[in-house]
Amino acid sequence: MEAFSHLLNRLYFTHGNNAKGELIKDYFAHTPDPDRGWALAALAGELSFDLFKRSLARDLIKERVDPVLFEMSYDYVGESAETIAHLWPESENRQRLNRLPSLHEVIEQFNERTKEGVREYLTLLLDNCDANQRWALLKLGTRGLRVGVSARFIKKVLAEFGGVDVNDVESVWHGVTPPYTELFAWLEGKAPMPDMSERVTFHPVMLAHPLEEKDHETLDVAAYQVEWKYDGIRVQLVSTPQGKALFSRTGDDIGAAFPDLLEAVDFMAVLDGELLVEKDGRTGSFNDLQQRLNRKTPTKKMLKESPAFMIAYDLLRIGDEDMRERPLEERSARLRDWHTQQQPARIKRAQILPADDVEMLQALRDEAERGHEHHIEGLMLKRKDSPYVAGRPKGVWYKWKRDPLVIDTVMLYAQRGHGKRSSFYSDFTFGLWQSEQLLPVGKAYSGFTDEELKQLDKFVRNNTINRFGPVREVEKTLVCELAFDSVHESNRHKSGVALRFPRIHRIRWDKPANEADTLDNLKALIV
Repeated sequence: MEAFSHLLNRLYFTHGNNAKGELIKDYFAHTPDPDRGWALAALAGELSFDLFKRSLARDLIKERVDPVLFEMSYDYVGESAETIAHLWPESENRQRLNRLPSLHEVIEQFNERTKEGVREYLTLLLDNCDANQRWALLKLGTRGLRVGVSARFIKKVLAEFGGVDVNDVESVWHGVTPPYTELFAWLEGKAPMPDMSERVTFHPVMLAHPLEEKDHETLDVAAYQVEWKYDGIRVQLVSTPQGKALFSRTGDDIGAAFPDLLEAVDFMAVLDGELLVEKDGRTGSFNDLQQRLNRKTPTKKMLKESPAFMIAYDLLRIGDEDMRERPLEERSARLRDWHTQQQPARIKRAQILPADDVEMLQALRDEAERGHEHHIEGLMLKRKDSPYVAGRPKGVWYKWKRDPLVIDTVMLYAQRGHGKRSSFYSDFTFGLWQSEQLLPVGKAYSGFTDEELKQLDKFVRNNTINRFGPVREVEKTLVCELAFDSVHESNRHKSGVALRFPRIHRIRWDKPANEADTLDNLKALIV
């Protein structure tokens, strides 16, 4: 545990991916199994505990210090783990440990103990750790490391550590599990590459770059296959002799939430596509899909009212034939023939659109702008000669999304961010007018520059009129133009609506609050 806490602290204060990568590789080289494997799981976001929650740590600290002191300290620090780590009091009556347990011992205890046992063990560790170790322990338990390390970055570091191709790491990643002894044995040349042939595995997805205005001049449209970009979620449907699974774009198995789709699969293939649901005989909204995404097991009512289906736009494997190295044009033709012959239930095939130049592309995108009822959010452009490779190769696939919807809102509340933003008020709640009052319609914490963040933070500090724990209520004077992808009716919000992916588009320092939009203006955008 000491070595892991030291690593986390150094990562937190180290800038630059190269330097962070060197720290992680050094840790892997000098830390034995299974500790390094559990550290890898934590860094990659693959570690979670059923009973060790952020709320437990908060309860424990409030039993030991004045709750008001904790809330005021948290408001000042802006980060829960750091606040608790420094506020945790020294106790003469504590049970003393001869040494801190290793990382794998800590994880084993948290996984095996009862709810009360986890509470006792966490208390014991917090009593015996210093502030830095307490911080690392709390970050470990709540999955929010926030040390500037992404899952994709970790895979690149692993590839460098083992001197292998990052695509090879990607290809085995979802077939190995913590503490990854099989993976490290391969990377250190002590064992062959893990065999995935007998496992139902996820193939890392190929991603697209946004199509920029500057790309139009050099784009050879005829070299690209054009498809609609649907407003669902990217999935990979895997059906092999070893079993069936439905994976999200990050490799999470979400099949339990969509048994109706998996049960209809009676073929051997791996398909890349978009997951959607039907609603009242038509394609449902993203909000309709989200109701099922948020459930581990769907109800009979959900299965009946929102049946799942998939729009397949790529064929990665058919039978025992791997298609990924074939050009897209060939994969698309095979997908078309396969779909015509197989006629699989609940699986539609993506439409290939005619487009030979930028003008035709623009016309299709204009159609997407008008096509909210079809739940199309733009266009996909894919080079016809492209093999299917993991990651986001430049110039191969593009996405050209429709322009976002925008509305003028008034800032109501603000809260500090996390990680590097923990010193700034960066999470904002915005509202719209209904009669003479402002009703909250959404939260946004992106879309602004670092300089604009400083300006927003200053506004919050200078215009606070009330405090609710870490939340500050501000004077209702600042108008911000919010951009968002869509709006849906919602019974969970007082306003009756929910925004998809709201972000700050412009800060309207010049606009008076009484000229912000109304809730009726927003509801008029619901389709």
